[in-house]
Amino acid sequence: MSAIFVDKSDAEEWDLIIRPKTGWLDLHLADLWRYRDLTAMFVWRDFVAQYKQTILGPLWHIIQPLFTTLIFTVVFGKMAKLPTDGVPPLLFYLAGVTCWSYFADCVNRTSFTFISNAAIFGKVYFPRLSVPLSLVISSMIKFAIQLALFVAFLLFYWMEGARVHPNAAIALTPLLLLLMAGLSLGAGIIVSALTTRYRDLQQLVVFGVQLMMFATPVVYPLSMIGGGSFRWLILAFQSRRAHLHGHGLGQGESGKRKVETKAGG
Repeated sequence: MSAIFVDKSDAEEWDLIIRPKTGWLDLHLADLWRYRDLTAMFVWRDFVAQYKQTILGPLWHIIQPLFTTLIFTVVFGKMAKLPTDGVPPLLFYLAGVTCWSYFADCVNRTSFTFISNAAIFGKVYFPRLSVPLSLVISSMIKFAIQLALFVAFLLFYWMEGARVHPNAAIALTPLLLLLMAGLSLGAGIIVSALTTRYRDLQQLVVFGVQLMMFATPVVYPLSMIGGGSFRWLILAFQSRRAHLHGHGLGQGESGKRKVETKAGG
C-alpha cells in the first residue's frame, strides 16, 4: 500500500470551497450566477418534460385558462350575479385566472423541490436554489402565453367599444410579475423544507392553494371587500387587473353606477 503525499501549497488551491451557511441571508448568490448555465438547462428540462408525449403540447397553456374563464363567467357571472365593476366578465375572470395560475403553479411545483430532486442532491454539488428558481422561470413561459391570450381578448373588446382603458400603470407588469415570483418562490421553499419531514403537507399545499383562490379577487372585485388589514394582502393580485382594465382599485358601487349611467346616456 502506497501513500500519496500532497504538498500543502497545492492542497490550499481549490477551485470551489463548500462552507455551511452562517445566516438567514447567506444565499450564495455568486454561486447561483456561476451556475447560471445549469439553471438554464433546468428551465429547458422543466418546460419540455411538462408536456412531453402529449398531443396538444403547449396548447394546454391556452385551453386551461380559457375553459376556466368560461366556467367562472357562467357560474359566478351569470348564476351568482357577482359584479365585475363595469369590466366585461370574460376579461375580468381571464385576468384573475392568468395571474393566479402563475402564482399557484409556482407554489405547487417549488414545494416538491427536495422530494423530487433528492437523488441528484445527494450525488453532486450545485446551488440548491437553482432548482426552484428554474421552476419559477419556466412557469413564466406559461404566463407569457396566457398573457398574450389575454391581450388578444383585451384588444378585441377595446375595438368593439367596451369600456376598458389600460393606463400607464401597465408598465408595472414586470414588477408585479417579480413580486409574484418572489412570493411564490419563498413560500414554495419553506413548504419544500417542511415536506421532507411532514409528507402530509404535499396534499395540504395543493388543496390549500385551490382554496386560497377564492380568498383573493379572482372571482370577485376588490370593491366587495371593506376596509381592514386584509385588504392590503390582496392588492398585489388586483393591481394587475386594475391597470390593464382601467377599473378595479377603489372603484365601488358608485363607480359602477357612474359607468352604467354614462353608457345609458
